[in-house]
Amino acid sequence: MLVDGKWSADWHPYQKNDDKGRFVRQTSSFRSWITPDGAVGPEGQIAHKAVAGRYHLFVNYICPWAGRTLIARKLKKLEDIISVSVLEPVMTRQGWSFGDFPGSTGADTEIGAKYMHELYSMADPGYSGRASVPVLWDRARQTIVNNESADIIRIFDTGFENLTGEKPTLTPAGKKSEIQALNELLYDTLNNGVYRAGFARSQVAYEEAVKTIFATLDMLETQLSDGRAYLTGEDIVESDIRLFVTLVRFDAAYVDLFKCNLKAIREYPALSAYLERLYNQPAFGDSTRIDHIKAGYYSIEALNPAGLVPLGPTLPFLDEGSVEPTTHRSAA
Repeated sequence: MLVDGKWSADWHPYQKNDDKGRFVRQTSSFRSWITPDGAVGPEGQIAHKAVAGRYHLFVNYICPWAGRTLIARKLKKLEDIISVSVLEPVMTRQGWSFGDFPGSTGADTEIGAKYMHELYSMADPGYSGRASVPVLWDRARQTIVNNESADIIRIFDTGFENLTGEKPTLTPAGKKSEIQALNELLYDTLNNGVYRAGFARSQVAYEEAVKTIFATLDMLETQLSDGRAYLTGEDIVESDIRLFVTLVRFDAAYVDLFKCNLKAIREYPALSAYLERLYNQPAFGDSTRIDHIKAGYYSIEALNPAGLVPLGPTLPFLDEGSVEPTTHRSAA
């Protein structure tokens, strides 16, 4: 991580743990907004005006939080408005890096950075914390607008209507309370829950996380068995993006590496059908690279010392089945 704007030590996967060994996630630090006219954000955040070509998104395909923003960017038809850089999936000793892993976009064209942490230091020379993705970058001011995926999704949904003609759709007015409740449940029990299992430092913390994960999956299986297409009905909303990014990584990485192995998603008929419906939507399928996901997660030396990337599993939602892993190794 960075301490006072300088890289402090080799990267490692553990952030913080409480006194019971529970994983504690870092809070995002850059929380400005983008609005059509530059007026303040929905909660009074400092905001900047939506301008085509001014903003740039930094992501990778391994990270579910980054995956959310890629999906929203495509759903909201922002590909020609907001450019994107895809970093390598394998973590280096200095964190996320730019490079030539197949499917990555190569060298950084914004500031010539080699590592993601260099953009954080440029945005805030005194920054202390992890240099995470996604990052929404302001080319005009050469700084970070926002590095919180939940915010970036909403910025993409509401901030660029004047340029795209796309009305806000991911949090419809009549479903806001339902979506907010779903979002909170999904974050606590699944999106962050798999990390609470994978990075637990005690048996109690691990079992607590895993039981919660599968209680939620069982509940969602029942809910989706009633014939609805998506979580709140027939339209894709923000909660569907949040659930998809965890489901699509679950069998490929979380079952084995994070020990979330009570059941696989492919053993849930309704959840499997739901995952396939979403994956077949271009915004979701085109924003997903299973080869990056496997190469990245299985390169975490603390969890997988030999660095072996499994050939399986066969994933039913992929026409081609399993994707052959590319043998890259993390230095971490």
